[in-house]
Amino acid sequence: MSDLNGKFALVTGSSRGIGRGIALELARAGAHVAVHYRREREAAEATAREIEALGRKAVVVAADVSEWEQVQRMVEQVLASFGRLDIVVANSGVASRPAPVWDMDVEHWHRVIAVDLHGAFYTCRATVGHLVRQGSGVVILVSSIGADLCAPFGAPYYAAKAAVNALAKTLAKECAPAGVRVNVIAPGLIHTDMGERMIRAHGEALLSTIPLGRAGTPEEIGKAAVFLASDDAAFITGKILRIDGGAWM
Repeated sequence: MSDLNGKFALVTGSSRGIGRGIALELARAGAHVAVHYRREREAAEATAREIEALGRKAVVVAADVSEWEQVQRMVEQVLASFGRLDIVVANSGVASRPAPVWDMDVEHWHRVIAVDLHGAFYTCRATVGHLVRQGSGVVILVSSIGADLCAPFGAPYYAAKAAVNALAKTLAKECAPAGVRVNVIAPGLIHTDMGERMIRAHGEALLSTIPLGRAGTPEEIGKAAVFLASDDAAFITGKILRIDGGAWM
């Protein structure tokens, strides 16, 4: 098992879903974790209690990641609590409301881009300088195979996630001389609130597009994050790890 003992992590959007799965798996591997939320404080505190039950430290922090000043304050709070950061996971995101581009609500477009793309940038902007200065650390951005599939009626989400992939590759090249690695996890259909809504809407037709015949779990995404954050992945940077049951090949 990959070893993260003594490492300090921040996982945005970790009160539930994929972020929660990542936070808990990092803790199981030995990391102390800052649990971020925007609205669901009780869920974030429940995640933190599970982390503490594993014998790790946890701190709960709030921010709207689409607001730069709030992200700055969040990172300052994490650094004040932990003293350092070793692992940064930019996971926060919102889904698109289905609509063709010509009928897309402009404000909705901006909201999705603000959270899914600007939020990832702000998280990196506020944290990566600390990693570069200390000469070590790992950044993981959570994207989506939607950036590859580009299905109809989800343009803002897919465009944002494709831009996150490009951001990660650029950042990986900028950080490599300092020994800081940057990678992307691009999940497919996962058993989260968003995934369950999709399954209810499309049923077996959706699952039939996945060669392995099922949706993934947040824990499976978390285990991939543990690997990428650990020294087992010391020679991996600038890569997109698609975890999707074979949906995109």
